[in-house]
Amino acid sequence: MLDISFSLLPVFLLIALGAVLKRAGFPGDETWPPLERLVYFVLFPPLLFHTIVTARLEQGEALTLALAFILALAVMSAILLALRPVLPITGAAFSSIFQGSIRWNSYVALGVIAALLGPHGVALAAVAFATIVPMVNVLSVLVIARYAGDTPAAGRAIVRAIVLNPLIIACLSALAFAILEVPLPAFFLDMLKSMGSATIPLGLLCVGAALDFAHMRASTLATSVTVGLKLLLMPALMYAACLICGVGGPARLVAIVCAAVPPASSAYILARQLGGDHVLMATLVTVLTLVSVVTIPFAITLFG
Repeated sequence: MLDISFSLLPVFLLIALGAVLKRAGFPGDETWPPLERLVYFVLFPPLLFHTIVTARLEQGEALTLALAFILALAVMSAILLALRPVLPITGAAFSSIFQGSIRWNSYVALGVIAALLGPHGVALAAVAFATIVPMVNVLSVLVIARYAGDTPAAGRAIVRAIVLNPLIIACLSALAFAILEVPLPAFFLDMLKSMGSATIPLGLLCVGAALDFAHMRASTLATSVTVGLKLLLMPALMYAACLICGVGGPARLVAIVCAAVPPASSAYILARQLGGDHVLMATLVTVLTLVSVVTIPFAITLFG
């Protein structure tokens, strides 16, 4: 496990650097939100598109990986809904626990996967994102609307958020190009590669900048429950799903990494927009990111 920890050290050092820069006020608090949007909407999609169209993934490998993700997420969602009646917390707090337990940070996952598996691993991760991003967003919106908000989220808004998601568009279009074997100019692929190469380091800096240490005492119970579910149980569920679906080798390692990483700051934004407990969500993102420094290597060693 020590070798894995050292391999992942650059990932967590970049997160730490982002946190330090944000607290130092450099290059300014107003810089980080637009930088995060730039990474998400402009740089991240080309990374996913390029890695999928240039990788040679077996369709069977991609399909079984997608099925494993769906199975693990479905089981975790069922466990969370079964826990709702026995947890002494508000509906808004439960919606944050739900998001914290099923979401993951794509930048952390890609950083870890790239360090361990290189471009082939990133391509497998892109398949996972295309599969799970729609499901995670729909479940999160529905749970917040059901337990935290007074007004249900509009179906049109949910569909729009999924259809216009740049990661889904990039992944699905790349899969279409790859399956149909459509040739693309070398200069275009080089441009996409150059754009995508900036995604992981900038994304990890944004992860660190988004950490919110001011609200880390929001709820000890909710935080403890989410740490146990997301960082400990979710990798075990993903491992079981991989065994059931016949996923092994690098694909299983990708699945374990994605299951073991903390939730993204986008969960905080969704909670704030839809009336969830956004203060608790900020706490969960921060605490789980810090704890995952230890639990990610452990999960990889045990299940990968």
